[in-house]
Amino acid sequence: MSKITVKDGTEIYYKDWGTGQPIVFHHGWPLSGDDWDAQMMFFLGHGYRVIAHDRRGHGRSGQAAGGHDMDTYAADVAELTKALDLKDAIHIGHSTGGGEVIRYVAQHGQGRVAKAVLISAVTPIMVKNERNPDGVPMEVFDEIRMKTATNRAQYFQDFPTAFFGYNRPGAKVSEGVKHNWWRQGMMGAINAHYECVKVFSETDFTEDLKNTEVPVLVLHGEDDQIVPYAITALKAAKLLKNGKLITYPGFPHGMPTTEADKINADILAFIKG
Repeated sequence: MSKITVKDGTEIYYKDWGTGQPIVFHHGWPLSGDDWDAQMMFFLGHGYRVIAHDRRGHGRSGQAAGGHDMDTYAADVAELTKALDLKDAIHIGHSTGGGEVIRYVAQHGQGRVAKAVLISAVTPIMVKNERNPDGVPMEVFDEIRMKTATNRAQYFQDFPTAFFGYNRPGAKVSEGVKHNWWRQGMMGAINAHYECVKVFSETDFTEDLKNTEVPVLVLHGEDDQIVPYAITALKAAKLLKNGKLITYPGFPHGMPTTEADKINADILAFIKG
């Protein structure tokens, strides 16, 4: 397996296929680089070099005791891109991975990044507070933490239903997709998953968005039950200097999987544009 060892000794696993302009994929909580299968195959077939890593504590990466914060996540990505000598890269992030992308691009990506894509992303901030009065109440995230800490195996069986919109009338449920979500989640470390809830809910990416110079495509489903688009995508797009927003009526949080054909086509058009 391909791995690098970052500064604190944690091993970061990655997949690196093909040649051409690099596209780096950043996964969401509590998954792994495997969540990008549909995109990896699509863009590999279109002549791109595709790279997906497992965030520390997730998937096949090292189960570190610490470093479960957005600054460290972004620093890990910076070490990976340096080790692979990635330049003129496209960085694409889903959910928590969208936050990781914008933090990396703003703080480490100078001279290495061509464009970025945020899909169903947690940017600029999710939690309700004085500066974000229409955010999601802290109690919601406290429940996610509690269920992850005390009943993770069953909770991860239940979570994909809303994640993929399978609780909506007429939804075509894929048991394989649900099982694959559970498989990826259970590969990771429970401490990393617990700590990451704070990261994706409380990290404020406002300044990262404002300071990003490269073109950024923001994609979000209007029926996202996990990361509501009105408090994230609509705000994030306004903060970007060079942002483009596309929202999709009826699409769920997990739309890179359930609506891969449409999402892939729109990303390809943005990359080539």
